[in-house]
Amino acid sequence: MTDVSSIDHFTDKATALDPYPYYDILVRQAPVFVDQRHGCAIVTGFEEALTVWRDTDTFSSANLVMGPSSPFPADVEVAGDDITALVERYRDSWPQGDQLVTFDPPKHTAHRALLMGLITPKRLQQNEEFIWRQTDRQLDVILPRGGCEYIDDYAQPYTLLIIADLLGVPESDHAHLLELAGMGQNSLGDGDLHERSAHHSLAPLYDYFVERIEERRREPREDVLTGMATATFPDGTLPEPLEVARIASNLFAAGQETTVRLLGTALQIIGDDPELQKALRADRALIPRFLEEVLRTEGPIKGAFRLVRKTTTLGGVELKAGMRILLLHGAANRDPRQFEDPMEFRPDRPNVRRHVAFGHGVHTCPGAPLARSEVRISIERLFDRTTDIAVSESHHGPAGARRYQYMPTYMFRGLMNLHLQFTQ
Repeated sequence: MTDVSSIDHFTDKATALDPYPYYDILVRQAPVFVDQRHGCAIVTGFEEALTVWRDTDTFSSANLVMGPSSPFPADVEVAGDDITALVERYRDSWPQGDQLVTFDPPKHTAHRALLMGLITPKRLQQNEEFIWRQTDRQLDVILPRGGCEYIDDYAQPYTLLIIADLLGVPESDHAHLLELAGMGQNSLGDGDLHERSAHHSLAPLYDYFVERIEERRREPREDVLTGMATATFPDGTLPEPLEVARIASNLFAAGQETTVRLLGTALQIIGDDPELQKALRADRALIPRFLEEVLRTEGPIKGAFRLVRKTTTLGGVELKAGMRILLLHGAANRDPRQFEDPMEFRPDRPNVRRHVAFGHGVHTCPGAPLARSEVRISIERLFDRTTDIAVSESHHGPAGARRYQYMPTYMFRGLMNLHLQFTQ
């Protein structure tokens, strides 16, 4: 493939399933490429992407999940070099318009501060103690079988319960919360679990957290939910219960899904590379750097959208106000101007943590430390409790000729299923 203009990134199924040949050519030929079919700019260059992430005055997050088409109604004229007022007029009606991820400063600044007050370093440390316990609980389910479908049997329920603990949900409510998220205890291990839960509404989670926050405001306790209920914005005002519930629910749902895919990818690589697995088992200090290279090469988020509010130039390309931008994290992480031999998997590279798998700037993923802990601890405890982890040949084919099913989307990267076998 040499002519990137011949590929429709937004509709080509082959590129959705294997985007890296496209990324590797695009980032070299045109770090800022305008797809004329959709009038959407695709940003693959590392420094160019950083510019977009940092300049929230020029580039809005309001259309984060909306796709390459204009978010404005057909009868709305989008004209001029500054459409900030137009964006503000319509943003509340756009998908996820009530979520932190689509906010821009100054509203984003206040809500982000509220979120970070809920997931303090102290709270993350307390949560890590729960992660160790939950890891063994989940391994107690899958290891006696000698193998499992890792995504549904382990990663999905595991990550949901860990975020529930981070948010202070009592363990007595965990089963109920799984039900609200479309993952009841009776569904664990069911092969169609992801299909039933992928598009589950957040409304039941809103209701759950609103109820708990109102309870804690009436009757405070010495718990995390009370801390959520009494948290204030930086100016000292108390948010409405629904505002706090939205933040908690978004963290609960969004952080869970991306960590599931990251867990799957990390174990796939370990199972596919016996020599790498042997090295990681022999020296656990290598696991964090291994994880960073997994994030760089196979991060769960391929890209996210931005909207140009003010006409500008990026990478020598003029971007008119109203143009959509797709920031491709996965391509920026393969920019040869930043990473030597970017197509190679090299955990020992000096700048292994420089990747943008978790985004950058004010919208950097707040759950990044949690995701790293979940994957690291899962790997460590699997190593402690097994002597070998292998990819199932009966399900995925022999080494060198594996068959994997990936998510068929241009925004997310991850396995739909992963069958593993364990030797204890």
